[in-house]
Amino acid sequence: MKKLNLISIVLVVLFLSGCNTTKISRKAAYPEFYSNNLSTILVMPPINKTNKVEAKEFFFTTLNQPLCEKGYYVIPPYLSMEIFKSESAYDADIFIDRPVDKFSNFFNADLVLFTVIHKWEKSAIGGAITVEVEYIVKSAKTNAVAYTRRGTMTLDTSANTSGGGLAGALISMAVTAIKTAMTPHVKAARACNEFTFGDFPAGHYNPSFTNDSTLLSGKPVFKARVRLN
Repeated sequence: MKKLNLISIVLVVLFLSGCNTTKISRKAAYPEFYSNNLSTILVMPPINKTNKVEAKEFFFTTLNQPLCEKGYYVIPPYLSMEIFKSESAYDADIFIDRPVDKFSNFFNADLVLFTVIHKWEKSAIGGAITVEVEYIVKSAKTNAVAYTRRGTMTLDTSANTSGGGLAGALISMAVTAIKTAMTPHVKAARACNEFTFGDFPAGHYNPSFTNDSTLLSGKPVFKARVRLN
């Protein structure tokens, strides 16, 4: 995957307390990918459980690229979005707990990606954006959950200034507040996708297809801190 030059990871994954710390291979974690030829993904409109109404739209626009880089053909998002709207199916939450094999017939999709935005908060004083997103990929062939991860990302936007003392601290706080307010939310979404999809099995159009089965999978629930440049 092409690494985003927008971020640098300053604190590697911190797993939630109570999570199993034993890592397993990708094939063991995501067997559906290695027992079936899955090459086409349908991205559903995100399910937004926050009070930030625009989060659904800008997060949706960031999901296509990382999946393409992983070697999958993604149903053009804006085409699928228009179809969903015309069919009054824009709310993905009515499908997430139901069989998704209908999308195999309608879109010729092998996989269906659901995302649930649980948190999207911005702190100007602390210089951070906190994002909690759940990713659920279902097989459109078997209706089985093929991949799932839920991560809480703290995206650090704090600024350092050369000034010292109280004046320097106040200037730093002011710069951080302005920087956090102006940070495009798509950067936060891309950072979350980059980190989460780090262990996503390679698709049919990726040179690593089927050759990454012995690599370790990531934890299904994680916390991480990322610095936005």
